[in-house]
Amino acid sequence: MTISVRATRAKAAVDVVTTFFAKMQAAADDPDALDFTFGNPHEFALPGLTDALRAQIEPQSVDWFAYKTSEPLAQQTVADALRAEVGLAFEPDDIAMTQGAFGAISLALGLLTDAGDEVVIPVPGWFCYEPMLYAADLAPVRAALDTDTFDLDVEVIARAITPRTRVVIVNSPANPTGRVYPAATWRALAEMLESASRANGRRIWLLSDEPYRRIRFDGIDFASPAAAYPWTVIAYSYGKVLLAPGQRLGYLALSPLIPREDRDALRAALFPLGLAIGWGFPDAVMQYSVPALENVSIDVAELARKRDRLYDALVGAGVEMTRPEGTFYLWGKAPGGDGEAFCDALASRGVHLMPGSLFVQPHHFRISLTATMESIELALPHLLDVSKELGGIQD
Repeated sequence: MTISVRATRAKAAVDVVTTFFAKMQAAADDPDALDFTFGNPHEFALPGLTDALRAQIEPQSVDWFAYKTSEPLAQQTVADALRAEVGLAFEPDDIAMTQGAFGAISLALGLLTDAGDEVVIPVPGWFCYEPMLYAADLAPVRAALDTDTFDLDVEVIARAITPRTRVVIVNSPANPTGRVYPAATWRALAEMLESASRANGRRIWLLSDEPYRRIRFDGIDFASPAAAYPWTVIAYSYGKVLLAPGQRLGYLALSPLIPREDRDALRAALFPLGLAIGWGFPDAVMQYSVPALENVSIDVAELARKRDRLYDALVGAGVEMTRPEGTFYLWGKAPGGDGEAFCDALASRGVHLMPGSLFVQPHHFRISLTATMESIELALPHLLDVSKELGGIQD
């Protein structure tokens, strides 16, 4: 075999995404295409982002662009922000700056797992979890969310756990459903994981993937499982709240509730492992910009307006939708029951959505709200027409 087994498995797991991405690259040649697929920007970058980068691009010392690990000011800024948001006493040494959430998740897996370990992941969930796990010689184990509400189902997760389980990944606000899980859910999960860890004679870790933490609607509070389960690490990306996924900036944070001896061991491993996985630290300018970027955000109120416009129109036409509490996505059940057919019919009209098959949910579809309101108004007549044609929905 020319390529490794892990590369073969990772490729197979992500083929549905790369095939769809190639199709969208071809569609990009159409200047009239209405793109609601990936969470990419459709307007120029936020002024606060460009101002922050511009302020740091001019060298202020001879070593301005020297090799960077985790910059102390960035770590301090993140620790302060986490204390305010999560309500736990994070310290700068609990923070490892990374190349976005991808880098944070890779660092967490290297920190906590060994080859052959099992990692429980939510379904539907982010389509890169499985290929990342295969690439790390780990075994993904799917745990379905509640089929009606897409709530986290603690009993399903419990049934997915085996003696080989090392990590459970959770995501709130959740991609693609937009659900934000309450503190009560985390308390129930923590109780179950503590019991399962004792039964296995081996600690099960929780990886809380929180890149949409600051994108929430309707005044909904955020609760992190790090406050309920000490054995938690948090992955975060600035790419969502800045709507700049190409500027790679994120971090991995260790819960301050981790017992001191274990926390010290983890802290000591963050730098050497960050180096070992390919110098996984953010670029110099991005790290210098962290204090300014903490106060920069996309317009969440405008996102809510886009959500309401699309959600109300589709539900009014009889389409079964999940009302998102966070993220910048809308998740729905395809009229006619076939997500691929629904998305293909819309693509023939120049409207591009993401089929649920990318999330192992072939009956569903996802709409990105990062498109402009103008694009939404242009797309709505097509969305409603195709919904009626495929779903047998009457006027």
